Amino acid sequence: MNDDRLTAERKALRINLDSSKYGTFAEIGAGQEVARHFFQAGAAAGTVAKSISAYDMKFSDAIYGKAGRYVSKGRIMQMLEHEYGLLEERLRETRGDDATFFVFANTVSALNYRADNECHGWMAVRFQTSPHSPPHDVFVHVRMLDRQNRLQQEALGIFGVNLIYGVFHLRDDPNQFIQSLSDDLGHTRIEVDMIEFNGPEFEGVDNRILSLKLVESGIAQAVMFDKSGQVEQPADTLYKKSCLVERGSFRPLTKVNLDMLEKAKAQFVSRPDVEADNVQVFMELTLHKLECEGELDYQDFLARVDVINACGHDVLVSSYFEYYKLSAFLRRYVTQPIGIVMGINNLLDIFKTKYYDSLEGGILEAFGILFKENLKLYAYPIERSSFERYRQLDEEEEQAEIETDADGLLTTDNLRVDDHVRNLYKYVRENGFLEPIHDCDRANMDLFSRDVIEMIREGREGWEEMVPPAVAQIVKARGLWGCQR
Repeated sequence: MNDDRLTAERKALRINLDSSKYGTFAEIGAGQEVARHFFQAGAAAGTVAKSISAYDMKFSDAIYGKAGRYVSKGRIMQMLEHEYGLLEERLRETRGDDATFFVFANTVSALNYRADNECHGWMAVRFQTSPHSPPHDVFVHVRMLDRQNRLQQEALGIFGVNLIYGVFHLRDDPNQFIQSLSDDLGHTRIEVDMIEFNGPEFEGVDNRILSLKLVESGIAQAVMFDKSGQVEQPADTLYKKSCLVERGSFRPLTKVNLDMLEKAKAQFVSRPDVEADNVQVFMELTLHKLECEGELDYQDFLARVDVINACGHDVLVSSYFEYYKLSAFLRRYVTQPIGIVMGINNLLDIFKTKYYDSLEGGILEAFGILFKENLKLYAYPIERSSFERYRQLDEEEEQAEIETDADGLLTTDNLRVDDHVRNLYKYVRENGFLEPIHDCDRANMDLFSRDVIEMIREGREGWEEMVPPAVAQIVKARGLWGCQR
């Protein structure tokens, strides 16, 4: 069969006709939608060893053990371990020499009767690459975007077939594998915000790059990595926490980036509605910041993630250029206070109406989303000379007259926005949506990542003093951005 334009049914049939693939389908939460495709395609006896749906919680616990959260990676790991163990125990002697065993599992929360739940789920495939080989795992976390339960079930079934087919036939081509996940679905029905390959044959696979490819392809809007660089699921990371996020290029991360985050955090945790020991702090990269000469440079991306991790912070990578979209994303998972850290230059951009032409309600609609509930912006001041240089480098626009305070700083108090949004700016300030960052380190205030990267590439001395020690160490040790080791 030609791989191009294969429908879910044709993919399922191709797998059914391959006598070397034999395994179990274990599905909880939305019926047995994936297994149904393989039964309907025909010749399923050659592929399906067992199909099970332990829908009742007590049955599920009796089979797989208790779980803290039933739609979680921990639960799907229990399912894989149990079902794969049974395959090996019961079929190794009779079919182990000829078959490559696999288990497909999912645990999902589809749209309920009241239509008030989060619609998401975990899917995974544990499989052998050859008879008697050690198992390999592929995990994904999905969000269902349809607003009808029946449509969500349909989409899950198609996506599950795409995942299984990709694991068996496209795993050596990450680009094609990721593109195939949305076959017959597009990007409007299923979103994937986490993917992970594990196993001996995947030792050379960097799951961070796979996650970036998800965002690049449009099948995901954002992905996260923890402090050790491991892929994580945003809903798990942000669960019941307040969060503080700083956006930047971080190429590389400088001392001023850390000063912004640390000073903002001190003010954020002082809020009466924030618990200091329950705050998730991370840094965010937008996709357009990662573009280099029209294409994504994956090694440059990994370098940025590594220097952020070296300073002890998680990383969010998103396709959200506008801040109101970032706010909407965070609100999916966070019910506690949210803080967004930015420089005065970025604050000025937020009040540029040209960025909201695509919205029917323009800037007012965007601000209604941005400042929904208890979100607050924390703005870091800048020296006048640095601000003028930044704006000149970033935009070819006429500079407005700039006023500064007694210390020569441009702050939230003296920032001048365009006349037609001046009252909107006043409203944001007076209602507590915007807070200036205090006690800033003046010695590092004029540092820009672009200056550091230029010094590194030209081999000039002094750039080490502009970045945290951990960043300087990793840049020199690994020769990042052209640094001579």
